[in-house]
Order: sequence, then C-alpha cells, then structure tokens
Amino acid sequence: MFLFLHHSFILQPQSYEAVEPLDLEEFLMSQLRSGESALMQELGDFPDDDLKVEQVEKECRTVRHSVPEDGWLGPHVRDCVKTYTQPWLVVSRRCQGDGWSAYSTRAGLHKCLQKQTFDSDSPTLARLTDESGRTLTSSDFNLRCLTPDQRVEGLLAFSSHEELDRFNQEARQGNRYPELFALYPPADEEDAVEIRPIPDCPKEHTGDRILVRCQAIKFEIDIEPIFATMALFDLKEKKKISENFYCDLNSDQFKNFLKPHTPHVNNSALAKSAIFSITYPSPDIYLVIKIEKVLQQGEISDCVEPYMTLRECDSAKNKDKLEKLRGQAEAFCQRLGRYRMPFAWATVKIMDVISTAAIDHDITDSDSLKGGKSSSIDRRAQLPRRNSERYSGIDDQFCNISAFKRATVTISPIFKQEGERLSDEDLLKILAEIKKTSNPQRRIKAIPGQLSSFHTTPQGCLSTELIPLLPVPEKTVLPVKEVLEFPSSEVYVPHNIYRNLLYVYPQRLNLVNRLTSARNITIKIQFMCGEDPSCSLPVIFGKSSGPEFLQEVYTPVTYHNKSPDFYEEVKLALPAHLTERHHLLFTFYHISCQQKQNQSGNCETLIGYSWLPMLNNDRLQTGQFCLPIILDRLPVNYSLHPPEKLPLQVPPVKWMEGHKGLFNLEIQAVSSVHTQDNHLERFFTLCHALEGGATFPLRVRDEKIPENKLEHELKLSIISLPSSSLEPLVLFLHLVLDKLFTLIMQPMVIAGQTANLAQIAFESVVSIVNSLHNSQELIRDQQGRNSLLATYLYWVFRLPDPPQDMQNAGGIPSAESRYSTMGRATAATVGSMLLQSKIRSSSNPDIPGPHTSDEDAEVKNILSAKVQRNTIFKMILFIPSATKVKPCLTILCVFSLLQHFHEELALQMVVSTGVCRENAYKYAWFFFELLVKSMAQHVSQLDKYGVPRRSRFSDRFKDDISTIVSVVTAEIGTILVKQPKELEQAEKVNISLAFFLYDLLSLMDRGFVFQLVKNYCNQMSAKSVSMPTLISMRLEFLQILCSHEHYLNLSLFFSSAASAPTSPCPSISSQSSGSCSFQEQQRILGLFELSQEFKQQHYLTGLVLTELSAALDMESEGGKVQRKAINAIHSLLCSHDLDQRCVKPEVRAKVAALYLPLVGIIIDSTNYLDFTVSDARSGKNKTGGLEDDLEIVPPINQSVAMAIAGNPFNTLGRNVLQGKSIATLAADTSRHLLVCFLWVMKNADKSLIQRWTVDMPPSQLNKLLELLTICVSCFEYRGKQSSDKVSTQALQKSQHAKLQLEEALLRGMGARGEMMKRVGGTDRTMGQRENLRWRKDLTQWRQTNDKQDKTKAELDQEALISGNLATEANLIVLDLLETIVQALPLADCKDSVVGGVLKVILHSLTCNQSTTFLSHTFSTLRALIVKFGDLLFEEEAEQCADLCQKVLQYCSSPVDENRSQACATLYLIMRYSYSNASNFSRVKMQVTMSLASLVGKSSDFQEEYLRRSLRTILAYAEEDTEMQNTPLPSQVDELLRNLNSILSDTVKMREFQEDPEMLMDLMYRIAKGYQTSPDLRLTWLQNMAEKHNNKKCYTESAMCLVHAAALVAEYLSMLEDHKYLPVGSVTFQNISPNVLEESAVSDDILSPDEDGVCSGRYFTESGLVGLLEQAAELFSNGGLYEAVNEVYKIIIPILEAHRDFRKLASTHDKLQRAFENIIQKGHKRMFGTYFRVGFYGAKFGDLDEREFIYKEPGITHLPEISHRLENFYSQCFGDDTLIMIKDSTPVDRKQLNPKKAYIQITFVEPYFDDYEMKDRLTNFEKNYNLRRFMYTTPFTKSGRPRGELHEQYKRKTILTTMHAFPYVKTRLNVIQKEEFDLTPIEVAIEDMQKKTRELAVATHREQPDAKMLQMLLQGSVGATVNQGPLEVAQVFLNEIPADPKLFRHHNKLRLCFKEFIMRCGEAVEKNKHLIMLDQKEYQELKKNYNRLKESLRPMLERKIPELYKPIIRPRDSFKRLSLRRTQEENS
Repeated sequence: MFLFLHHSFILQPQSYEAVEPLDLEEFLMSQLRSGESALMQELGDFPDDDLKVEQVEKECRTVRHSVPEDGWLGPHVRDCVKTYTQPWLVVSRRCQGDGWSAYSTRAGLHKCLQKQTFDSDSPTLARLTDESGRTLTSSDFNLRCLTPDQRVEGLLAFSSHEELDRFNQEARQGNRYPELFALYPPADEEDAVEIRPIPDCPKEHTGDRILVRCQAIKFEIDIEPIFATMALFDLKEKKKISENFYCDLNSDQFKNFLKPHTPHVNNSALAKSAIFSITYPSPDIYLVIKIEKVLQQGEISDCVEPYMTLRECDSAKNKDKLEKLRGQAEAFCQRLGRYRMPFAWATVKIMDVISTAAIDHDITDSDSLKGGKSSSIDRRAQLPRRNSERYSGIDDQFCNISAFKRATVTISPIFKQEGERLSDEDLLKILAEIKKTSNPQRRIKAIPGQLSSFHTTPQGCLSTELIPLLPVPEKTVLPVKEVLEFPSSEVYVPHNIYRNLLYVYPQRLNLVNRLTSARNITIKIQFMCGEDPSCSLPVIFGKSSGPEFLQEVYTPVTYHNKSPDFYEEVKLALPAHLTERHHLLFTFYHISCQQKQNQSGNCETLIGYSWLPMLNNDRLQTGQFCLPIILDRLPVNYSLHPPEKLPLQVPPVKWMEGHKGLFNLEIQAVSSVHTQDNHLERFFTLCHALEGGATFPLRVRDEKIPENKLEHELKLSIISLPSSSLEPLVLFLHLVLDKLFTLIMQPMVIAGQTANLAQIAFESVVSIVNSLHNSQELIRDQQGRNSLLATYLYWVFRLPDPPQDMQNAGGIPSAESRYSTMGRATAATVGSMLLQSKIRSSSNPDIPGPHTSDEDAEVKNILSAKVQRNTIFKMILFIPSATKVKPCLTILCVFSLLQHFHEELALQMVVSTGVCRENAYKYAWFFFELLVKSMAQHVSQLDKYGVPRRSRFSDRFKDDISTIVSVVTAEIGTILVKQPKELEQAEKVNISLAFFLYDLLSLMDRGFVFQLVKNYCNQMSAKSVSMPTLISMRLEFLQILCSHEHYLNLSLFFSSAASAPTSPCPSISSQSSGSCSFQEQQRILGLFELSQEFKQQHYLTGLVLTELSAALDMESEGGKVQRKAINAIHSLLCSHDLDQRCVKPEVRAKVAALYLPLVGIIIDSTNYLDFTVSDARSGKNKTGGLEDDLEIVPPINQSVAMAIAGNPFNTLGRNVLQGKSIATLAADTSRHLLVCFLWVMKNADKSLIQRWTVDMPPSQLNKLLELLTICVSCFEYRGKQSSDKVSTQALQKSQHAKLQLEEALLRGMGARGEMMKRVGGTDRTMGQRENLRWRKDLTQWRQTNDKQDKTKAELDQEALISGNLATEANLIVLDLLETIVQALPLADCKDSVVGGVLKVILHSLTCNQSTTFLSHTFSTLRALIVKFGDLLFEEEAEQCADLCQKVLQYCSSPVDENRSQACATLYLIMRYSYSNASNFSRVKMQVTMSLASLVGKSSDFQEEYLRRSLRTILAYAEEDTEMQNTPLPSQVDELLRNLNSILSDTVKMREFQEDPEMLMDLMYRIAKGYQTSPDLRLTWLQNMAEKHNNKKCYTESAMCLVHAAALVAEYLSMLEDHKYLPVGSVTFQNISPNVLEESAVSDDILSPDEDGVCSGRYFTESGLVGLLEQAAELFSNGGLYEAVNEVYKIIIPILEAHRDFRKLASTHDKLQRAFENIIQKGHKRMFGTYFRVGFYGAKFGDLDEREFIYKEPGITHLPEISHRLENFYSQCFGDDTLIMIKDSTPVDRKQLNPKKAYIQITFVEPYFDDYEMKDRLTNFEKNYNLRRFMYTTPFTKSGRPRGELHEQYKRKTILTTMHAFPYVKTRLNVIQKEEFDLTPIEVAIEDMQKKTRELAVATHREQPDAKMLQMLLQGSVGATVNQGPLEVAQVFLNEIPADPKLFRHHNKLRLCFKEFIMRCGEAVEKNKHLIMLDQKEYQELKKNYNRLKESLRPMLERKIPELYKPIIRPRDSFKRLSLRRTQEENS
C-alpha cells in the first residue's frame, strides 16, 4: 500500500499539473479569526509594517552639497541640482534578510562550541619500557599488578528499562548545538540564484588615489622665489590626465619679496599636498613638475647659468656674486612680481616609484639604491595603497598593512626649460624620448621632493571646487587638495554631484609678421558678464599663496619671443545661469623687463584684444578656437558676436593682420549640467518647454519650433534619444529616465490638445535599456542585469510627480483623447505594427507565415484574450461588473484611475509590439523591478488608509499582470524550444520573472500570485522541452519564490500536523499496535507522503518537493538537475534553521512537519540512488550501500562482515525499479540531501516520529535503517588537515600583495575596473538589507581547496566545527535509533528491528567518532544488552561478534573516557550472556577472536592500553556483588588470562616489525598454532592477508584468503551436503595444491555443533563467497588473471543456486575483464623473481645454516635484495659483523669466523623436467605452482671458474621448497638439494640450443624488432665473434671423438648446428624485409652468413657411421650419461 501510494505520481513526471492553490487571504482570515493558538496569532500572517519605503539621505563627501549660488536657475539646472541633492528613495521589506542575519553570528561560532576529542587526532603515547630499553614481554606482566581505569558510575543501578532510557536521553540532549546548519559548510553560491545583489549606492567616481606631498625644492644656490606646478600626463594616450596643482615652497623671506602683488592669502592656497586620481593606470603615466620664477631680463638659459656654475659654500668672491643676484631678484620681484617665466622642469614615472617602493622597508642610505645614471632615488616604504574602501581587488590582509612607510623620492634630473619647446605636444615628445633613453638633456641640480602613499582620506582635504571634505580637522592644518582627473578614456558613471567647471588653455600666438617691438608677450584672461571693465567676475581659481578666486590671470612670458607657445591652464567656476553676455576676454600685452629712463612705473604695453562668447545658440562653446586680434579698442556690444563674425562697425575696427586668426586656444568643460550632446540637449529643452514657461516659437539650436509642431518635435527627440552617444547618455541617465517616466505618466497638453507621449516614451525607455545591455563597455551582474540600471531602480527611481492640475490646462480632456493615440490595439493592429523581427515573427498572430506552432497559438490566445476586452470605447476602462455605472461617470473617474504609474506601465508592456515588445520582455527584469518599486510606493500610500490587501490593485491591473506573466513564460518556452543555444537568456528571464512574483507576494493578493505560479508551472510543463532543462528552470523559479522572507507563512506551516494525534492508542509500552485504528495508521504514514491535500495547503513547499521528487526520479544523466533540486531544499532548510523567528522548539517542530514528505522522498530514493560517501582516508569513494561494501572496501575490512552477515544475498530491497539505471549522487550532493533529512529528524516531534516508525511496513523500516547507515558514513569526521605551510604565510602574503598591486596598475585594471565592479555591485559585502542567504565572508567555512592559505588557527577552527558537525549528525541518528527501539514493544518484528538497529550502531563505531558520541553510543548499546540481551546473543550471533570486536578496539583507545566506556560495555556483554552457557562460551570465543584479529591487523596497536582495560574488566567482575557467588568472576579471570597471552604474540611481532619475512613467519606460526580452533586460524589468515595487502603482495594476500575459504568450505561440507558447495578443501587444489593442508584440520578435532566453535560470520555460504570474491579481486590486482577464473569456478555454482543474477552478471563481467587482460597483456606480464638466500653464523639463532627461496616483485635485481637484507641485518648486528658472500660456491663452515654473520644470495630460476614442460605452455603456467628452482655454477678441472671451450664445465643445482609458490608467505624453506655436472660438449649443446631458440623467437614474432634481430645475427654470423659458433664447431665437430660414449653428444651437437644454420638463413631473409633502405648492411650479413655456412658444411655433413647401425638395446636416458656425482663422492 505504502509504496504504491508514493510512486503513483512519480511515474509520470513529464507533465505534472500543478494543483489549484488555496485562496490564501481567505484561509488566513478564517484561521486567524478562529485564533487556534498563540503561536498561530504570532506567526500566521505577515507583520503589518512589512513594507518600508524610506528616504535615505545622500552620503556627501563634502561639508555641504556642491550647489550653485542662489539666483535664478534655468529649469534644466534646477532639475540637475534636484537630482544630485535629493535623498535616495529605497523600498525594502522589514524582514527581508532577517533569517540570514544569523549566518553572520557564525563568525563567533567556534567560540561557543565545545572541542570534540577524536581518537584519530590524539597523539599516541610513548610505549611503556623499563630502564634497559628492552620492550616488556607478556611474561613480565601480571594483570593484577596494573591499576584499573576509572569505572563508569551506576553501571547496574537502575530500577526499570524506562528509567534507563530516560536517563540516557537526558544525557544525550544535554549540551547539544541547536542549529545543525550552522555547523554545516554553506552550499556553493553558484547555485544560489535567490541572491539578488543590492547595487552599491551611486557615488562620485574616483580613480586610484595617490597622495603627493612636496617637501622641498632645493638648488645648490638659493637666490629667489620659485613656483612649482604639477600634473599627470599619460604618454600612451598622449594627453594630460589631471588638472594642475600649484605649490609654493618658498621661505618667508622670498614670500615677502612678492608681498605687494598678493593682497591676501587664503588658507586653501597654502596646500603642499595633492591627491591625484588615476582611473586607468598604465606604466606610461608621468608626474610632470614645472618650475617657474618671476619674470626677469634675459633668456631662460642666462637665468639658469648661475644655478649651474655657482655653489653656496664657495669662497667670499662667490658670496658677493650671490648677494648681488639676490638683490637683482628682489628688484625684479618688486616690479614684475605678477608675471612669471618658465625656468625648469622634472618628471618622475609613477609606476617606478610604486613598484620599487615595495622593495625595502628602511633603506636610509640614499646611495644604496642608485638607479639609472645618477638618479639617486631614496625610497623607504612598501606600496602606496589604493583607497581602501574601493580597492577591493587587493585582499584584506594587504589593505591594512600599517607598516607602510612613505616613499621618499628624490627626483634628480631636473631639465632646463627650452624656450621653443613649451607646449604640451613638445612635452609629450620629450617624455617619449626619456622613456627610450632615460636622459635627453643637460641637467641642472637635484630637487628632493616627496611622494607618499596614503591610507584613507587625510584630514583637511578640499574638493576640486575647494569645498572642505569630511572629516573636518579640529585644528587648522595645511590643506590637501583633490586634483580633478581628466580620465584618458570614457568613464561610465552617471553624474552624482553638481560640478560646473571650465578650463581654458591658451596654446599659441603668432605675431611674427607684426613689426612692433612686442616680444615679451603675456595674455590677461578675464571672465566677463558684460562689457564694462567692472563686469569681470571673480570665478578664476587662484594659484598657490594667493586668493582663492581671482578676476584675472596672466600667462607666463617667454623672453624675446614673438610667437610664444603657452602651457597655462586657467580653471573657472562657471555660473549656473549663462546668458549671451557671458564671454572670455583676452588682452595681449608686451612687458618691458628693464625700466626705461623716461617711463613711469607701468611696464605693460597694450597690443590688442580678443574674446569668446560662452554660448552659441544657447549651447556652451567648447573645443579648439583660432581667434583674430582687434587693435586699439573694443566696439560696443562686441560680446554678442564671435570675433570672426563681428558685423561691420562704424567707425571700422582695426584688426591685426586683416582679421586673420592669430590666437589658438582650447576650451574644455567638466560639467554635470551641460550635456554637450545634441540629442540630449534637444530632448531636455523640449521637455522643459512642455512644463510651461517657454515662449513660442521655441529656439532649439538653429531652428525655431512653433507651438503646433512641439508634439511632433518632442516625439522625434524622444525617438532619437537612444542614438545619442553612450557616455553622455550614461552621465545623464538618471535625469533622462526620470523625464521619460514623467512623460509616460502625464498626458501633456500642447496647444490645447492632449498629446499622449506614453507609448513613444515607453519605447524609448525600452530602447535605452536595450542599448545599455548591449554595450560592451558596461558591466552586468551575475543575473545579467545592467548595473547602471539596477542602481537607478534601487536608489534613484521614484514615482513621477502627479500630473499638474488639469484645470489650468483647459478643462478635463476626455478620456477618449487621453487614450486616443493608444487604445489597446486590436489583434489586427498589433499585427500590422509588429516589425518582422528575426526571432519572434513566429510569435506574432497576424503576420502570414507558412507555419503555425503551439507557441504561436499560445501567444495568440494570450493576446486575443486581451482583445475581447475592447468594450464600449476605444479606450479601455474597466468597471467592476457588479456596479452598473452610467458611462458619463466613467469619464470622471478616469484620472483617479490613470494616475497610477504601475497601471500605465503594465498597460504599455501589454500593448507593446514588434522589436519594442521583444526587448521589453528580453530585459523584463528592468520593467518588473520598475513595476514593483512603483507598486510599493502606491501600497505605502494606501497603507495609510488601511486598504485591505485584496483591494490594493484594480482587476484591470491584475489582468495585465497575468498577461505579462504568461507572455514572459511563453517567451521562455519559445526560446527553449526554438533556440536552445539561448538557454542562458531564457534562464535570466526566468529568474527575473521569479523575482517579480517574489516581490508581488509582498504587495498583492497572495492567492492571486499563487495562481500566477500555478499557471507558470503548467504553462512550462506543456512545453516540449527536455526534462532536465524544464525541471532546472522550474527549480530556479521556485527557489527564488521560496527564499521569500515570509515563505513559512506563505506555506501555512502552522497548519501542519506537528505532533502525533492523541488517538485512542494507549501508552506505547503497554500494548501492541493492533489497537490503533487502521485509518489512524494511514494518516500518520500519509504525513510522510506528498499528497494532493498537502500540495494544496502548503503550496510552495509542495511544488518544490514535487520537483525534487521528479529530479531524483530522472535517469542518471540528470546529475546536475538533482544537485540543483537538492541544493534548493538544502538552502531552504538552512534558512529556517538560522532564522531568528524559528528559535522556539515548537516552531521548529511545525517547520519540520512541513518537510515530512521530504523524508518519504529520501527514503524512497535510496532505492535507486547511490549515495556516494566521500571517504578521505581511503582516498577513494566508498559507497554507503551495504551490499557493495564487499567489492569496494579494502580486503578483510571488518565492516564487510556486516553486509555478509545480515544479508546473505542482497535482499536489501535495492530492487532495480522498472529497469531504471542506478543514478549516483555526487558526494557533496549526497551530504546536502542527507543533512536535510537529519535536520527534519532532529526537529520533528518525537512522538510523531515514533508512531511513524511503529506503523511503517518492515521493508520501509529497513530502508530507513539503511539510510541512517549512509548518514553515518557521510558525516564521518575527516581528521584535522595539517598546516605545515602556516609558517611561510607572512612572506607569501606580502609578496602576493605587491604583485597584485603592480599587476593592477600595469594591466590598467585600475579604478575604472573597480568602478565598474562597484557599479555592478559584485562586491556584496556592503548594504545592510541584503537579500542574501548567507554571507560567506562571515562564515567559518572559507571553502578553499588549497590548504596553503589557511592559518593554523583557521585549520583548528575548521576541525573544531567539523568535529561538532560529525558529532551532532551522529547523535541525531542515535536519537532516531533510540526512538525506534523504544517503540519496539508495539512492533511485530522485534528481533529483526533490534538487529537492524544494532547494525547501524556498529557501523557508526567503525567510523571516526568523537568521545561525546561514543559515550552516548556505548550507553545505548548497554541499554540494548540489558533490554534485549538474550535476543541479541541468540539471534544476532554475527552482530555480537562484531560488537565484541568494536568494543575491544575501543578498549585499546588512547582516550581514557572511551576506554572506560568500552570496558563497562564489554563487561556487561559477558555478564548478560552468562545466564546461558552456550551464549557465554560463544561470547568468550568471539572476544578471543576479536583480540586475535586486532593484534594481527593494526600496526600501531597499543597493548598497554588494552592490558589496562583488561585489568578494569577484572575489577568490574570483582566488584559485582550480585555475581560473587557464581562462577562468573573466575570464568572472566580465565578469559582475561587467555587474552593476555595472545597479547604476548604482539610483543613478539613488534620485534619483527621491520623484518617483513620474519613477521610473516611468526604470524604463520601463530596461525598454525590455532590449527585446532578454526575461528582463530581464520582470523590470523586474515591478519596475514591484510599485512600482505599493505605491502602490495596481492598474490600472497589472495592465497591467505583462499586458505581461509578452504577452511570455511571444510566446515560447511561437514554441516550440510549441498551439491553446489565445494567439497572441502579438495575443490581448491586447482587454485593451489598447498590448500590441501587445510583439510587435515577437520578430521580429528572439529565438531561444528560444539558451542562457540565456527560461529564466526565467515562460516556461512555468503562468508565463503565474500572471502573468495576478495581473493579474486586480489589475484586480479596481482596480475594472476588465470587464478581469478579458478576462484570464480567455485563461486558461480553457489550464486546460481541462489539465483543471484545481479552478482552473476557482475561476476561474468569481472571474468571477461580478466580474460581480456590475459589477451592484452600477453607477454608483458611480470611475475615474481626468485633468489636463494642462505644464512650462516650463530648470530642468526634458529636461522643458522638454513636456506630459503625468497619471492621478490617482478623486476628485482640481485643488488636490490642484497642491499635490503644487508641494511636490515647490519642494523640488527652492526655493520662490521655482517658479511655478504658474493659468489654462489658452496659455503665451508670451517672457514667462517664464528663471531660474524654471513648471508649468501643467488639468483635462481624455476626448473621444470621435460615432461612438465608439456603441460606448462603459457607464461603464467611457467610462473605458478613452483616448487623447484635451479642455479648454475661454471667451473674447470683446474679450479678456475672459466676456461677454454674444451675445458669449460658447468654445475646445475636444483632446490626444492616445502610448499609451492605462490603461498601464504613470500619465503619458503629449501627441503632438498640435488646437483649434476655438464661436460664441455654438453655445455656447448646447451649454448647452441639457446642461440637457436632465440633466433627462432626473434624471427617469428608478430611484430619483429629489427634492432633485436640484427644484434642476434651479428652475434651468430659475425666474423669476429669470440667463442662464436664457428669456434665451437671447430673445437667439437672437427673430428669424430675417440670415446664412443661421446658419439651421441657429437651427433646431437651436429644436428643443433644444422638447425642453427637454417634459422640464421631465415633470420637474414627476414632482416632483408625489415631494412628496405639500408641494403649495404644486408649485403654484409648475407656475405658473412654464406661464409659461415661454407665453413660449417664439411663438419655438418660428416655422420658417425656407428650411430646408424641397427639398434640392439634401448639406450639409457641422457641424464644417466651425464657425469652425475654420487653422494659418496660428495661426502
């Protein structure tokens, strides 16, 4: 029943219908009225003050807003100023982000967590040793002399089981961390679509900032005042990139020289520091410092002369000169103090200073850093830092390096200024030269200046308009000026402050043709507001040490130059209101430097005038100009005309050089008022005309517009807006959009007609939105929103002011006219207007086209539904159907309806057509957010009148919204179906639609929004889109909706059944579940199902769970979708968990109840999902699925047992559903899903869960237990990561920081990139009300994969938190297990449940657990033993064995607490099994075996702890008063003594830890000793297997398991006689004959029925299969694939008998792989290499005079093994004691030194008799089952090892071992040795046979190796081969031997040669084919071959006649004939 229910809907996920939602408002009202509970009242509905529309004051950098002075302002300026100063309007929701603020509290999380102790983290303690340093052996130990550990309190003191449970539960609940998710690392943000970043607040743009502070300008002589001007130049862009900064560093003495010329000095003019800003950093930016002095007589070079020749310190003569010079200087200052002349200049490359500043902290000696030629640059510092609030590109630790010292730069080469190279172009050319050659000119002396870095804005700054910046200093300090930047390319940041500056650059004056004496020329510049001299305005910014503003300035003079270049920059503050009278006036003078006798004081001689009007056709004039110069006087009204176009005057005006342009200048404006763009200017002008106050005809540029043309012109200007260039459009974006929205909103009355510009304005907005999104220059956030627009919407947009009073505009225009231009167009007009757009033509209902598709029909339906609403008028006015109103009234209510901006906007979206419609929906996010913000403002107005939610918006508006939503949904579908490539676009639209509905939930009728959600889901399902894409889209959509801050209320969580009903069901413990009604049971189970009713009531939750269910049910390729679905649920639960509103347990229980169906889904999904559990320790993924353990866990892991024991043949209900492939979830995704499950289980009501587990069908309960097992593995603690890299941290960080800064500057990713980032709001750390799920920067979990950037503290913190997570997760599982167990009396299948629970607990003990968890687990275990002892010991023998093993393991734990808990548990096991004799003996057996396996397996096993634990158990037995009179204490004592003796073996094993062979021998001996107790023998065999496996001896490891399996088979065959089982160990002989030794065991001793014998889990059929499967796996690892086949031959009949087809399939798959490996690897397989090792010398103890064969890995050379043994034994005996014997001759004991130890090592080969070779055909067979080995020793009769051919003998030694290799050990004893000698001719025969064989093999290979073949041939037929074939033949075949005994040998050799020559011939021919090119070699070989053949022919043709006589008697075998030495000779 249960299963069927759940899958009914899953089968058809393809197009599920979303259910009909409840009417939420209605439901809430009725529920709230009924007022069920206080909780409901508190949490039922949204709070009243949910919506917050607030004005946020602008943050102002300066003391006051920069605004124009009072006076009349034009409408445009007024608008600009208003935009720049009015507060932001921000709409927010009170609780938005509440739930997530809790994430920020995690920053201190680690402080409130308690540290968990883990065995794996504890350092192992030092061994117990006595003084002599000798390890104590067991015989030294008497248990009683140890002190026992502390005992667990009240182990046996409890009155009833209930009391025990209650006590345990209280202990478990204490000290728990309430929020599970706070301990869990946050999910990846890439899936967090619900994060909508809040755009950063708009700010004035600043680049990277550098503070320059001038310290001093010092020359060798100090005679006059000098003045510095600084500016930045960008050589790459060839332009000046900052305004000038003036700086006066003169002493007071020199300042006094100029007193008469400076009336007063403003503080602001005293600045010596400037802040420069660089938006686009580049390596080519130079700071140029120009130095001027007061004008004096003489060329520049004359004035420079003294500086280059004189010194301060010289003789008296010099002093006089200097005094004289000072006197002259003072005179010039008095007279010409207001004029300057150029003098010198210097430059420094900004990047050089910055990058080298980082080199050193404190180099004070300036010579230590000599740079270039002589630039002594003394830099003390690290790097100048970017302004910290903005510069987020450099990470935090860099931003607060307080160790920065300043970079002091001595700018050394100071260049003389050349008079003819003054202009900026010349300067840039010289800089380019400097860049190439570094020193272009003659130098004067050095100026020490200083460039220093700065951190925050220093105090006492002034903005570029000279307004003080915040913070204002308390006392007066020298000011710091901000220098305005002229960015080298466009900056796209909308204007944000009022700025209106004009820069005038005089460039060139050409008076060459003028005959006058005008040679020292200066220009006086004034800004005039009229023609009277008094009209000059004080708007020119002053320089240093003078007034703030001046009325006039003079340009510096170049001495005696008639066509001077100028480099002056004049900065003016433009008046806000410019008139046609405003102009710039230029007056040209000649300055007399020398006072003439007859002249009075005046040194100026007038040359002429010129001027420039500021406005041209009402537009500010900027750019390049070339002006004529007028002589004498200025005519009247001159300022109204430009000088070039001055009308003829009477009397006529005198022009210099006939009105030719002589004066070049450039004007630039930096203004946030003047748009300097035709389209914008025109648009603003026409808009202002509409607002009234304009006189017609209106003048716009050169044209005049009459009133009746205004509408047309305005429309044109609106349409052309988007075509204005991007920069001005962005700069004035806020203003443009505000104006357009006003136009959309207000009907304009033009010439008495109402003009409707709404549609055009809307289209223009769409067009602007489109062009901003398409611009490459502008950035977008991760949801594709253009950042500028997002910022505008969030901060700037506010509802347009309501329409101005209509009455003034001539009565109420009829509704008809208001709408006449755009009634809702009928479908036909929509069609005709729709442009034939490329993409969407298919979605237009009326363009005739060959195809109509579902999509077309869909859009047609949506639109035609709208069209039917064209009722009475052409305009649309909706009257609620209930009220029948007369038509005349409707007209009066028009304006009350029309003035809602949101309605107008929605209407425009609905009726838009063509490209406009396409783009409006493409960038729907913009219009959605616009709608939402305007609706919010509307609602906040209504809230004042308490309008109920339902009535906030008109039905008409709701219809429009429905249409918009369904059209957008249709668009998404269309993109997905028709343009799958545009998937990303569809996703973005989908996300914006979701956010729209998300926002609507807070504003509109929520039931209505749910309807929209339903329509969306159904509409999407109807699409023929691939399932993953569809689910993914709907998921992202729902994820956003569910991130609503009132999601819980929306899901009506308070109406969920949070606790078990108080049904007529008596107390749980008293009665079985029969008494609960069936309906009741179904109802409880139903709570865990995703029912129709649930989906309706908890609408959003229902939808998300449905998606999750569908995603999990998809085929396995949907991994991505599954991840998405799981992450959605995960982030939801995470937000509840950390939500302050859900702190109370009862609220949490309600919330958890909302997710009970999730539990059902997860449990069901265990069927067809593989939960991958990442296992850090084994390094590979270990599946949690139990039955897979066998194949995956490394061999003989005890946890395999569980699988084998409990589940003989995969009954685990993982039946494969409908042939569905099993999908595997990735490890992290599994964790996310499981943590959700645990959260629900932790917070749900306990009684409800208990009822559910009781009513659950057994199959379901098994699944639940399996799921818990998976949870345990999944949340295992992974151990602390090491932090070895912590020490190098600091160094890396500082270098890293420097690199980053340099890179940023060099790559040009400077402030511009920063600014772009900022506008995009990608930096999300700002903002107080973010809609963030979590802020990673505040969490503990920096998810960095590389450990290197974590400090030790961070690692500790992480370990602390993950330790707590592991503990909490496991405790939740334990709680649930207790809940299940405590409900047991009600359940029917008691025993299997207890077994299942125990299985999970044991699994949890296998994992790495904390002490906290362990103490609770042991308590639970003890409770289980107390309550269900007999049941456990009888039914669950397997599990008990496990239990003993685990508990014993913890008895040896280094953590005291774990040990004492384990001892208590072990004692209880003994005590409670004692009541039944057979149980007790079984437990004793199990404990003994467990200990044996522990001891054998773990290398770092600590017997001291275990001994202490044994002592503690003894103490329990002695102190247990109840049992004193029973034999129990003595039995326990005996058992512990046994255990103690087993421990002694370990001590021995310890000694041989380093000697693997000895260790294995010892283990082998121990195992042999247990021949009589099969269980223990099995355990030790497994221990050996484990050891071999660790050393990668896979074959030996496999053999151990085969022996173990044979042992089990023996036992099974005695018990039951099944045909399919192996017949004892005999069946195993094919695998290895050694196995027969296992059969001896069974006959004499074993009677399997005896208690406790063979009770281990392996003595079952599944145990046998398990052992063999592991053996097969190991054989496969060891490359013995043939053995794999033999092993499976035994397994397959068993599997067939069990009909286990799944296992059979995988078995045959493995067999196939084994055979394929044999085929592929063929000859390439490497088998073992064998050596004979002999030990000689008393030092070796029982090894003395013994010989072994050692098996070593594939390619082991003699030196390797020799080296290994030598190293090991010389460590044992000392270097000088051990001697390695180098040869293989027999060792003579008499000649050995008794005090030394000798080892002899010889390489041996497997040896086979001829008859054996018939069976051993393959390489494998020649390397398997080897018992005989051979080595050869050459000798001669004379005693030398080698001699001539005819005297060379050879001795063969054959050794036989005790067992066949491979065996369970890698060295075997030699038990027999035989030798025989070969005569020289026999040696020759053997050599020739070998040669022939090699040739044959090389020739007949499939792919012959040419080189190999040639080598062999050279060795065979080569002429010069020493002892080659020819020589052999000549020695042995030249004549027939005299001795007839040698006839046969002679003949055999002759035949060998015959075959040899034949093979050579074949090889030569083969070789010919292989070397096609190089025939020369072939000729050579052929020649040699022929020569050899000829030489041999006579010898080969000669036969021995006697051999061919008839045979009389059979001859003896060849072996007889060989001269074998007899034993007698030997002795």
